[in-house]
Amino acid sequence: MSTDVVDLILADHRRFEELFRGLRDRSADRTTLLGELSALLVAHAEAEESEVYPALKRYKKVDDDEVDHGAEEHAEGHQALLALLEVGDTASEEWEDKLEELVEALNHHVDEEERTILNDARSEVADDRRAELGRRFVEVRQERLDDDCGDIAYVRRLAKETADRID
Repeated sequence: MSTDVVDLILADHRRFEELFRGLRDRSADRTTLLGELSALLVAHAEAEESEVYPALKRYKKVDDDEVDHGAEEHAEGHQALLALLEVGDTASEEWEDKLEELVEALNHHVDEEERTILNDARSEVADDRRAELGRRFVEVRQERLDDDCGDIAYVRRLAKETADRID
């Protein structure tokens, strides 16, 4: 398994897509899939913001505005995730609507992040530095997962703490 932070982030992005496909399947165990998505999404965002984004902002050829915008989009994602988690009935139309809002927000973020921040990181940040960032990213992500960061109470607190980032 690669330790390159770009590869690790991209692998999480592909996992989000797999989980969304599962969540759209009405015959799937949506509760279990949502729990996995919630935990991974929160852990991923927090690891990016604590380890990756601050480091990338120090590189002149990585766009600081895009990095800041990525953090804003994480906050939007936390709001959309919380809205989905708060709908109790996974078979309801409201749940379907909230799922699509989360999918749309996350797909938008992933697309922008991959085209801007991650492309810049791959071309401008040395391999050994990307590997070090990858190790730190994995470490923080695992710490958050171990803290049950996908729990609704955790997501509720995070959404409240980051609400001021949203334009």
